Amino acid sequence: MTDAEKPQGIFAPGSEFFVGCNYWASHAGTAMWRDWRPEVVEADFRLLAENGVEVARVFPLWPDFQPIQALTGGGQSFVEMRFGERPLPDTPAGRAGVDEVMVERFRELCRVAEANRIKLIVGLVTGWMSGRMHVPPAFERVNVITDPTAIRWQVRMVRYLVRELRGCPAIAAWDLGNECNCMAWSDSPSEAWCWSNAITSAVRVEDPDRPVVSGMHSLQCERGAWTIQDQGEVTDVLCTHPYPLFTPHCGTDPVNTMRNAFHAAAETRLYGDIGGVPAFVEEAGNLGPSQSSDEVAGNYLRNMLWNCFAHDCRGLLWWCANDQTRLEHAPYDWAAVERELGLLRVDRTPKPTIRAMKAFGEILDRTGLRRLPAFRRDAVVILTQSQDQWGVAYASFLLAKQAGFDVEFQYAGQPLKPSKFYIMPSVSGTHVIPARCYHALLREVENGATLFVSSDGGSLEPFGTVFGIDIATRCKAVAETTIRSEEREFDVRCRAEYQLNLVNRRAEVLAVDIDDDPIFTLCGYGRGKALFLAAPIERAATETPRAFFPEAPELYRLYATAAEAAGVTRRVFRTNPLLTLTEHELDADTLLVIAVNNTPSPLTDEITSAPEWVFDSMVWGEPPVEHGFTVQGNAGAILKFRRAR
Repeated sequence: MTDAEKPQGIFAPGSEFFVGCNYWASHAGTAMWRDWRPEVVEADFRLLAENGVEVARVFPLWPDFQPIQALTGGGQSFVEMRFGERPLPDTPAGRAGVDEVMVERFRELCRVAEANRIKLIVGLVTGWMSGRMHVPPAFERVNVITDPTAIRWQVRMVRYLVRELRGCPAIAAWDLGNECNCMAWSDSPSEAWCWSNAITSAVRVEDPDRPVVSGMHSLQCERGAWTIQDQGEVTDVLCTHPYPLFTPHCGTDPVNTMRNAFHAAAETRLYGDIGGVPAFVEEAGNLGPSQSSDEVAGNYLRNMLWNCFAHDCRGLLWWCANDQTRLEHAPYDWAAVERELGLLRVDRTPKPTIRAMKAFGEILDRTGLRRLPAFRRDAVVILTQSQDQWGVAYASFLLAKQAGFDVEFQYAGQPLKPSKFYIMPSVSGTHVIPARCYHALLREVENGATLFVSSDGGSLEPFGTVFGIDIATRCKAVAETTIRSEEREFDVRCRAEYQLNLVNRRAEVLAVDIDDDPIFTLCGYGRGKALFLAAPIERAATETPRAFFPEAPELYRLYATAAEAAGVTRRVFRTNPLLTLTEHELDADTLLVIAVNNTPSPLTDEITSAPEWVFDSMVWGEPPVEHGFTVQGNAGAILKFRRAR
């Protein structure tokens, strides 16, 4: 099945942006299926719907739905599977090891969701939840990702559940399960691929029309068993779980500032671009009052929603529906961080997060912009081998936003995406990019594209003939790197592991280091341009606290210089780098611009346009005044421009 043939459902390009949450019943959390109280579930869904929840992710807990136990004989040799002491009945459910009572309870939940117009994403193999494993007795202490018997019974359960529930109109998508890459450890991409393919195929046999969501947490480009590329190949939709506390480089700054305002959008675009399939935010949250106040969490969610909406992230689900402060069973007894994550308190009063979610949904409905045209992107960021791809991608995304343009991602070994502007950030190590891919990139530069490379000590060949400089020496840096230019009026410093001493052969020097030696250069290459920066500004930005605060070194100006050299010309501009813009063409003569304030305080800034465009009206937000446009803290505005006559 090609990516174009995969079912996409609510995640399809041009579909409506949705908001919602992950759901466990308010009275029982993960014990809801054993302690089934339909009246509580009905009350929960009614209250969620009243407060703007449109999609809920729900979880048939694995040991409740498949409570099988392996009975053994002499020498612990396997004899048969049973429900405790009861033999498995010779029925479709029995042969799948599934408890029919639980399936009927799930059907009831589906009916409740449909009655409240809430769509469901179903996490099929829920063996990991909130820091605790939940597996049938038969598979305790078994690697359920690689053990063939465990996989056999998972496939049987998944096929039965999908076959029995596929007629429920409320179900919008199937999900492999909750962060199944946490259910067992594996260093083998082949093992992870085989498990993912087995479960996805089991779903497709029974329901080929609904999309299958990956459900994984923290995928990588090249390291480890679970990769973005493999999950994009096997499943239909990728997802992110962008918690600042658990994601590298994100717990560095307050959640209501720029770094975390873009975490969800940047990671989701990374997954979607490299995986080649739609991606959305499946779980997001501040992780409770030990991380931020309820009020700040609401502002954080509002900022996330604006940025995810503007950057084609399809939808966002909060973790989770309800606080669980009164439950005594694990994982709630174990981990304080799992108890106060809800949109609703235990007394059913709404928190600022659900008020922010409801208000955002109402904005989309009032403006008629549930479906938003794709945003303009001006450059391709090529992530390379032997680097911290997530950290470098994250910083590249943010620096480009500050510099006033937008990027898309690809990995070094993937077919080169068409563009007039390529960025290879913080190249590191001796295996940066395969020669065939590098030469394909250089052919694009020869034909008129611009390439900007920043160096973290990485090896490129050819080098001097491309960039017009030689590296005289490479050594460990003993101090911060200085990048300065009197002509361009910048003088910035950043951390660097290596110092490159450059000798200019035929390049234009854009900036020098503290010794007045070249550090940032531009050279013609064929009909194109090659820029080289001997400093890993992306790595430095992602590793430095407050690197995206107003008082931080203006590293983004180096991106702005490269974009200017590449001929990037946007149609709408602003001056404050913390007020970010996306451009969306409604038609040839109408342009929507989403302006987002990624700070906690209101910002007023001049928003101007190229001569061929004029401001038409505010679709959403405060009208302009003499000194410009004001956007409230952690919020957004929508402006309409029209082509000048």
